[in-house]
Amino acid sequence: MTALNASFFSEMLQSIADRGRALIQRREPARERSAGLVELCEALLSGRGEASGVALAGDILARYATLTIGPRIAFFEALDTTFGHDRARIDAAIAAWRQAPSAAAAAELNRASEPRRLELFRRLNLAPGGTTALVRMREQLMDAMDHREDLAAIDADFIHLFSSWFNRGFLVLRRIDWSTPALILQKIIRYEAVHQIRDWDDLRRRIDLPDRRCYAFFHPALVDDPLIFVEVALTREIPGAIAPILADKRDVVDPERATTATFYSITNCQRGLAGVSFGHFLIKQVVEEVSREFPRMSTFVTLSPAPNFAVWLKRERAQEASLALDDDDRAALTTLDQAEWWRVEETCERVREPLLRAAAWYYLRARNGRGLPADSVARFHLGNGARLERLDWLGDTSERALAQSHGLMVNYLYDLDYIERNHEAYAQQHTVVASGAVRRLVRSPVHEIVPVSG
Repeated sequence: MTALNASFFSEMLQSIADRGRALIQRREPARERSAGLVELCEALLSGRGEASGVALAGDILARYATLTIGPRIAFFEALDTTFGHDRARIDAAIAAWRQAPSAAAAAELNRASEPRRLELFRRLNLAPGGTTALVRMREQLMDAMDHREDLAAIDADFIHLFSSWFNRGFLVLRRIDWSTPALILQKIIRYEAVHQIRDWDDLRRRIDLPDRRCYAFFHPALVDDPLIFVEVALTREIPGAIAPILADKRDVVDPERATTATFYSITNCQRGLAGVSFGHFLIKQVVEEVSREFPRMSTFVTLSPAPNFAVWLKRERAQEASLALDDDDRAALTTLDQAEWWRVEETCERVREPLLRAAAWYYLRARNGRGLPADSVARFHLGNGARLERLDWLGDTSERALAQSHGLMVNYLYDLDYIERNHEAYAQQHTVVASGAVRRLVRSPVHEIVPVSG
């Protein structure tokens, strides 16, 4: 029903756009129709009828899509300058507020303080496919920002709007299985960012066997394009390695005898929505969905990568006065510089305990510039109300995982009775809720850590 409603709405917008385009062509001379992109944006903001406005928005986005890198950067520069703040309007609104403070004056001050590009984005969003086009535009802006930090204000405005447009209340959770349309399944294969899906057979093993589930969140404006999807393995115990889960040949677990639902891959699909929070408790919604199907399921955990750990550890090893490593640990960790160190049993035994101690320090104490946990995956799960449950030695020995985390993986536990409490502790004090097993790996007292919930 949601897809049908979205399709109807899209077709209605397209009809309005077609009628509006006909009106524009009848009323406007060829010279105006061929005006530059910035002039068209000014015309869109000038206030047209709805039909012609939708058509003009579609024309602007179509023309933008043809831009090469140079003209695209020039358009972003215009968004920053031409469509920035209207200082005269701000000054007038401030003066009116000071002269006679009122609700109307406050409302005008609020409207005046917005850069003009925010309203431009809102109007562009009315075009058929407008939301998708704006997400793509932000993705291209992110590429430009690799060399143009001065465009950051535009990016902040995109995040501001997208945070409202893509808030959790608009998201729809759907199960992905072998009956899902092929168009969506192809995107699942393409988007998978944690553990590559090699081919259609690999995908079928992940979504169609009795002990596997996959769920995706969709937005009405991106009907057949998932925003985020979660792959789930039903197991008899908490797994400590990814290879058995992804194995081509394995024993299929009877779902009715499984005790644990393991979320082993969580992929954000839209790069243009990076940094945009879809709201907390997304994983809780998946947990509840699995619980409804399997009421006897008792444990819900992740098997997560540690993508920032190796870079952090390299930096700590280079510091003579590291708080995370003592001299003995530092000496043992030089083994990590040896080629294929993980294949030698004696070498592994030397490295294991020092690396796990360092990892515990990293997760419980290391912070970024905003005072949040240094690990990006940890921030996601702690914000969703999980607790740090276990560190998994050599949980992933793929080439990428060894480069990013020296093979380390992590289990985060989702306890339905404590998700909200854990989330509040993290949201208010940036507290890392951790199990006793992880806390005991850190030698010195850690005031930021709280005991395991439950």
